[in-house]
This record gives sequence, structure tokens and C-alpha cells, in this order.
Amino acid sequence: MTIPEIEKQIIAEFSMFEDWMDKYNYLIELGKSLPLIDEKYKTDQHVISGCQSKVWLHAAFRDGLVIFTADSDAIITKGIINLLIRVLSDHTPDEIIAADMNFIDQIGLREHLSPTRSNGLTSMIKQMKLYGIAFKMKKE
Repeated sequence: MTIPEIEKQIIAEFSMFEDWMDKYNYLIELGKSLPLIDEKYKTDQHVISGCQSKVWLHAAFRDGLVIFTADSDAIITKGIINLLIRVLSDHTPDEIIAADMNFIDQIGLREHLSPTRSNGLTSMIKQMKLYGIAFKMKKE
């Protein structure tokens, strides 16, 4: 699936819920299916700065695609990073760099996060895009 197709799927999933408590519960469920990072990458080098909770993110580059894995010590944050991984993982560096990620605003996520969690969300996206840029530079 393309990034826009995945974003549309996520928007449809979140539209099934009427209130934000149900959407938070869905995020918690998503966090339980997060593609977990290998323990050897749960180091300070892989921590995303700017997040209220600890978020470890690792990216691998295989067959021209970036594959992300992550973990967090906060259950909601696990759900958020899982959404981002679902959208960006298994895509090319160019696709990751070009992704507008506007599904976040369409599902109302940013406006329902505390300011510190919202900053963390921005930091997660920034780090994932930086991995895309790094892998693009590496292959050129």
C-alpha cells in the first residue's frame, strides 16, 4: 500500500469512534501490536529527544526500503509510534521524506494531545524523516 492509502485507512478506522476516550483506547490497543525494537537498540543513542516519555526508534535499510521498529515506556506513546511506523515503514526514503502526515490532523490526534505529547509526536516524525534522508544520502 502507498502512504496515502495507509493514511486513508487510518482515518477510516478513527472515524468509527465517536469520542476521544474510545480513540485513546484504540491507540492503547495499537500500542500492544507495536513492532518492537530489538533490546540491543534500547540505548540512549536510539532515544528520540523531545518526547515526554522514552521512545526508542531504530531504522534498518533493506532492499531499498526503510523498516522501523520502536518501543516506549508509555502505552499511549506506543500507540502513536505504531501509527507512524504503520504509515512510514516499508517505504523508500523518498516516500518517507515526501509524506505529509496530514492524517494526524484529520483524525484530530494533535489537538487531543497534551503540549508535551504533541511535541513528542513532532519529534518522532522528524526523526523518522531524518532516517529517510540519511538512507537516501547513503544510497546516492
